[in-house]
Amino acid sequence: MSGASGSGQRLVVAGIFTAVILIFMTRLFYVQVLEDSYTVSANNNVLRYMIDYPARGMIYDRKGKILAFNQAVYDLMVIPRQVKDLDTNEFCGLLGIPKEDFIAKMEKARVFSRVKSSIFEKQISAENYATFQEKLYKFKGFYVQPRTLRKYPNNTAAHVLGYIGEVNDELIAKNPYYRQGDYIGISGVEQSYEGELRGRRGVRIVMVDVFNREKGSYKNGEYDTVAVAGANLTSSLDADLQAYGEQLLANKVGSLVAIEPKTGEILAMISSPSYDPNLLVGRVRSKNYGVLLKDPLKPLFNRAMQAYYPPGSTFKLTNALASLQEGIITPSTSFAHSFSVGSHAVHCHPHPPIALEGAIQYSCNPYFCNTFRAFIDNKKFPDSETGYNTWRNYQLSFGIGTKIGVDMPHELKGLIPSTAFYDKVYGRHHWKASTIYSLGIGQGELGITPMQMANIICIIANKGYYYTPHIIKKIGAKTNTSRGLAERHYTKISPENFDIIHDGMQKVVEAGTARIAKFRDVVVCGKTGTAQNPHGKDHSLFVGFAPRENPRIAIAVMVENAGFGATWAAPIASLMMEKFMYDSISRPELEERMKKGMLIHMQDNSLEKKDDGIDAFYGPSLEDLIPHAPILLNESDAVAADVELEANEIAMSDFTIENCDLPTNHNEPISTPDATMAMIKCEELRYNFG
Repeated sequence: MSGASGSGQRLVVAGIFTAVILIFMTRLFYVQVLEDSYTVSANNNVLRYMIDYPARGMIYDRKGKILAFNQAVYDLMVIPRQVKDLDTNEFCGLLGIPKEDFIAKMEKARVFSRVKSSIFEKQISAENYATFQEKLYKFKGFYVQPRTLRKYPNNTAAHVLGYIGEVNDELIAKNPYYRQGDYIGISGVEQSYEGELRGRRGVRIVMVDVFNREKGSYKNGEYDTVAVAGANLTSSLDADLQAYGEQLLANKVGSLVAIEPKTGEILAMISSPSYDPNLLVGRVRSKNYGVLLKDPLKPLFNRAMQAYYPPGSTFKLTNALASLQEGIITPSTSFAHSFSVGSHAVHCHPHPPIALEGAIQYSCNPYFCNTFRAFIDNKKFPDSETGYNTWRNYQLSFGIGTKIGVDMPHELKGLIPSTAFYDKVYGRHHWKASTIYSLGIGQGELGITPMQMANIICIIANKGYYYTPHIIKKIGAKTNTSRGLAERHYTKISPENFDIIHDGMQKVVEAGTARIAKFRDVVVCGKTGTAQNPHGKDHSLFVGFAPRENPRIAIAVMVENAGFGATWAAPIASLMMEKFMYDSISRPELEERMKKGMLIHMQDNSLEKKDDGIDAFYGPSLEDLIPHAPILLNESDAVAADVELEANEIAMSDFTIENCDLPTNHNEPISTPDATMAMIKCEELRYNFG
């Protein structure tokens, strides 16, 4: 009985063992014959995974003119483990690299991975690739990855368009989409609309023979993923107007912003000196970036959005509007033709007795100092601090001292001091209007960007509201509705209070300080400014819009260290308005004088040639430069607004003004979004108190 029992147990064990073997054999058959994904993994030695980089979206101007497109280049990839029997001399000769570079690049590739591909030589031109491709089969372990590079056909709008660069390890760690060798927008529209422009990469699996030649898709592309091209963007820029403005500002330091008031669309945005955006494309980018960064005139710095200037007499407009709204003055209010604080007096050039319209026409400093004092020290307020806060809130509603939401990176908010600031400087209840009266005429501790100046003029043209200034009007075929661009933003000023301001601004052009801005039969409203500059010659300023009824263009022009507003800024603004409205110029002599105006010296600054072989010369001289003073970071700060990506990713830092080498009573703690902005804030205050 026990024998039969033992025999039965052996049969059960044998049955179980047989079943297990059958299960394993069935699974093995499935894996090897039926399941293709394992076949793909097992055949890595004969399959190559090719990344299909999507075409980056193109950028157009408002009339359909191309501002940025793509050109073909090729990255030479290497898999170190597969490199065998290589004729190094022939290989290096075809690529035009020394043997030392070959050894260094191969070592770098091995450190990355011996079995995974990495870039050996990036951005080979189509012409060089055509020659190299014929011999590629000789070099086992190497293959070519098609890519695209940006091309900017008009050589203009560098600060608007921006540039792209390769991602670093830190960004790859933060954003899983990016991989080694990917490119990303670093400044301008390329950065702001990176998500829309970049598209989505794909992957192709191709078969490769023993001679390193591709033999077609694996499984007819069953496992491939298709790349999705980036969206094309239609900008609000007028490419011809942008180029014209850059010609007018050539050999000058300054900026210009032109906006369509009824939409907020930016027609032109210029920062001068500028540079050819193609200089920051391709293998010459790193060297050229270094040269531009070291240039003392800061061509990478976007003055239009990041330089703080005292607005000078242009600020009298918002001072007047706040005073009208608060009932401090009326259009018929007049003041004595003088203003004094102790032994210091503010004077004006001779003119007849005037009320508000005439004060704007003749840009009367005593009038607006008196207006400011009448507001701040008015008895309707319990103290000067309350009066100042009320006045300041009006200014804030114009977008001064706050970011207005432009769809561009690195926008700064400007500077309009708080009562807390003056309390620290003078002591609580120890200051009043006569202490800070220079604010009433746009001097003192004010700092406003040209973008904010242009937006203020849009508000005045629209009689009380603005649309967020923006560069991109369409994403693909759809209107750009992101970022609240279609929303009206209202100030605290009633529409009826703008009529007298329009009257005064019209008189400025017709019979005042900006008669040079008059053109054809267009009714132009404008205001000149000569902003005092503690670091050199005064800045030339002009703001205006045209025509008065149904305005089509609002503009702000700043020319640094150029003297009176009517000398340079007003004529440049006038020519820009005429060019936009008529596409022609009726004053060729004035145009010629503005184009040939030499306010900085230019020379070759040894930039590399562009990839297309055209010499790219740029360069303000390094000696005998005219002094200039927007709020700029110094050389050691290693930033010129269009900073490399790393500088924009520094963690929150606390920064105190005592680190700025200012007077000891300015130790105002500042919390900033990153160290770069902390340094900028430091420079703002150093400039204002320097």
